[in-house]
Amino acid sequence: MFRTVRLTQKVSMRGGVMLLGGFDGLHVGHRLLLARAKEYGLPVGIMTIAGGKEGCLFTFPERETIFSAAGVDFAAEFRFEEIKSLSPKEFLEILESRFAPVAFVCGEDFRFGKDAAGTAQGLQELTTAKVDVVPLLELEGEKISSSTVKKLLAQGKLKEANALLLQPFLLSGTVVRGKRLGRTIGFPTANFLYPKEKFHLPHGVYKTQVSVDGDRYFAITNFGEQPTVDGKYAYVETHLIGFSGDLYGQKLTVQFLERIRDIQKFESVEALQKQLQEDVKKIG
Repeated sequence: MFRTVRLTQKVSMRGGVMLLGGFDGLHVGHRLLLARAKEYGLPVGIMTIAGGKEGCLFTFPERETIFSAAGVDFAAEFRFEEIKSLSPKEFLEILESRFAPVAFVCGEDFRFGKDAAGTAQGLQELTTAKVDVVPLLELEGEKISSSTVKKLLAQGKLKEANALLLQPFLLSGTVVRGKRLGRTIGFPTANFLYPKEKFHLPHGVYKTQVSVDGDRYFAITNFGEQPTVDGKYAYVETHLIGFSGDLYGQKLTVQFLERIRDIQKFESVEALQKQLQEDVKKIG
């Protein structure tokens, strides 16, 4: 069963193989690391960090679902501010005291410790555990990384970004009450809070997919100019095509598949309704 261990917890897990990196999600390049780790036939753990300068592709809860689906057994979750001042040796001592791994697996560009002073090669000098350094996977001469995915997302290239991820870019959360304006024009929406620390997509209207009670629905999702809540969240509005019912309070996952248009300001409610009808035709 998948487990999560945080820096402040006293849980100790001994043995296994530890994947090293920031891992704010999993992309096709990480398949090589996972495959190498699984060759040992031992429990596989993964280190994951949140809170750096860039927004994270996925939140901790989203990552846990992704990691578990990929066959990872446990995750060591760290916030950047908790570990940013640790030297490479100090950080490695935390990992070894908590997990005592048989082996570490990392990409050849792995950096760790204060000012990113630790390297994959230097790691071998700091530990008695086996260190597997895996060559990077490249696409058209550029290494595949989370930054590559974010660059594509920032350009609105959802299909290209999703092709590099082991799952589509998604947002998981609990449906909250909005202004209920969509309901008055025949397009009710499920409203989500978009975490501030999560990588922000360009404002726009997106083709998405949502699962409800085992059924999948295509949807129109709007992410645009809306006020934040306590400075931490922005709203996302999703209209599920062909669904009727109240989703308030349910935990749902919205998978972003394609950016279909920019946010527009309409002169009338009728004009908005007409555009939404066109959006539904395009998606359906």
